[in-house]
Amino acid sequence: MTDLSLSEGKVAPRARRDIGLRRRYAAEARFRFYGIFAIALGIFFLLALLFTVFKGGYTAFWQTSINLPITFDAETIDPDNKRATDPGKLLTANYTVLARNALAEKLGIDVEDKANRADLKLVSGLISQGVRTQLRDIVVADPSVIGTTRNVWVLAAADVDSAHKGQIDLAVPEARRKVKDQQVEWMNKLSQEGMMAERFNSGLFTFGASSRPETSGMGVALIGSLYMMLIVLVLSLPIGVAASIYLEEFAPKNRMTDLIEVNINNLAAVPSIVFGLLGLAVFINFAGLPRSASLVGGLVLTLMTLPTIIIATRAALKAVPPSIRSAALGVGASRMQMVFHHVLPLAAPGILTGTIIGLAQALGETAPLLLIGMVAFVANYPATPMDPATALPVQIFMWANEAERAFVERTSGAIIILLLFLAAMNLAAIILRRRFERRW
Repeated sequence: MTDLSLSEGKVAPRARRDIGLRRRYAAEARFRFYGIFAIALGIFFLLALLFTVFKGGYTAFWQTSINLPITFDAETIDPDNKRATDPGKLLTANYTVLARNALAEKLGIDVEDKANRADLKLVSGLISQGVRTQLRDIVVADPSVIGTTRNVWVLAAADVDSAHKGQIDLAVPEARRKVKDQQVEWMNKLSQEGMMAERFNSGLFTFGASSRPETSGMGVALIGSLYMMLIVLVLSLPIGVAASIYLEEFAPKNRMTDLIEVNINNLAAVPSIVFGLLGLAVFINFAGLPRSASLVGGLVLTLMTLPTIIIATRAALKAVPPSIRSAALGVGASRMQMVFHHVLPLAAPGILTGTIIGLAQALGETAPLLLIGMVAFVANYPATPMDPATALPVQIFMWANEAERAFVERTSGAIIILLLFLAAMNLAAIILRRRFERRW
């Protein structure tokens, strides 16, 4: 009886232990499942976002164009034959008529017959109004084309482009759509003859702002973003690194430095729109800098990026082992030599990574730029950072508010470009960090 009781007493604790182990293993399995589920959910939403953006935006990189034999009629362009003495006459000619007549001739419509006015109006609706600028630039660049006939790919109108890409339901009654049945018939004829086709939309990267979707692009926004990123890099990198070196290596550890550190951390969490208000008050109202200029945008983004670079640089400096500092000081180096000859080169990969991430964050900012007037209709390229410009995120914001159907795909196309820039900058940060960092 005694041996049986002892064996039963030993079994009970063992059973409780096994139950506890099973519970711990089950809890661990649940935790792993929750973690994997959270990651999978995040990846799902990311893929859904990317799919939505790419589905609606990849067509923006292709633009419907019409190949026309344009006759540069001297009677239309320069009826008084004064282009030799007054080249400005070439700027005011009615180039739209040249494209309309060329297309009408291909469709078998007599432009001289007044009975065809309705058809000529529909023909004009197939061609973008931007054809005037396109043909004018050809003539201005080479006036010898006057009196000759040349094949030119001209842009189709935005609604025609949407219909050609299948974005307009042609089964809808004619009265409820802008592209009429006669125009659809002509489009099919031109496509069969190879005169209408989708070509790479280089204008998306080179054109400026326009009220017509087919002639609008983000060229000005790209230049404006480039100017701002250069200003941010030139100002925030040296200032941020210098401040970090002083706080980490030279500043006395007292309440003042603690207060500075707390404020730097707080500035990194301040909403970006607050920096826009600061820029509006200081740089525009007080300093008198021009509104909508890339310089003001760069200064505002510099203020916003500085805390990020300072925090990243201080973390990189802390990662350098104290033995490096001790060894440098032990062989007679000054504190300045120790920092710039030994510590800073070893911290450079982390500093570079923080700088690139800060620039990527600044590139995607919109709110502070809205407050300093960069929501502007700018058609001409800015020659200097003092000229009016816009930025890529702001251009996306403006296109998203447009009512025209064709601006929808341009908005998604610009988002794709912005995402590619951000992905490339983050990838560069990862590659550079792994290439140059040292593990201790």
